[in-house]
Amino acid sequence: MSTERLTRHFGGLTAVREVSLAAYMGQVHAVIGPNGAGKSTLINLLSGDLPPSAGRVRLGGVDITSLPAHRISQLGVGRSYQKTNIFLPFSVFENCRLAAQSRLPSAMRLLKRASSYHEVNAAAEAALADAGLQGRGGVAAAALSHGEQRQLEIAMTLATRPRVLLLDEPLAGMGAEESARMVELLRRLRDKHAILLVEHDMDAVFSLADTLTVMVDGSVLESGTPDQIRASHAVQMAYLGGGEAAHA
Repeated sequence: MSTERLTRHFGGLTAVREVSLAAYMGQVHAVIGPNGAGKSTLINLLSGDLPPSAGRVRLGGVDITSLPAHRISQLGVGRSYQKTNIFLPFSVFENCRLAAQSRLPSAMRLLKRASSYHEVNAAAEAALADAGLQGRGGVAAAALSHGEQRQLEIAMTLATRPRVLLLDEPLAGMGAEESARMVELLRRLRDKHAILLVEHDMDAVFSLADTLTVMVDGSVLESGTPDQIRASHAVQMAYLGGGEAAHA
């Protein structure tokens, strides 16, 4: 997935300004920056939740800029949100099955039991296993810990069979143990997906990312490898905390 001079205006405010970047299969591309830098708006543009004011979004070389969110999802782009977006009264499995149902080639028959769709059920079970929630399918989503709820959201995304994962602060609000589990999960998912990650946990970012893009005031300040970003004086001054960034 790639962007070319992607821009979004809100009235007189430019939230994203001429951003060009790419996410490749088998890699994690992390986008970092201070609050208000335009990171979440960028994710919304890539997923189709917001239309761009200018620029292009391509998936596998195909221009998807003007497509609505549901079509972009169907083409293989999955996303998570800053705030956990799951059905709390439903079981873990039911949440995941609903996501898998979205990939049926035709509408479900209303008088047919959902449990009779064997391929959908298998896809849901596989996604739960991939997200580290095997054996938790019968638990109500509301009873999960915060970290497990974030895992469930990723499992629901995996059940749609995405090629690209757009993950908006998946470690937000987690303690050290839950964060470590999420980092290991993302490390496993990298092998079969292109991952674009927005995250404030710098330890996680530098341990996971193959490429880092630093945004400030809606624009790209710098892109490069973790070592290049650590060494960048401009990044240190703008975001990572001066000389302390070298030890991040």
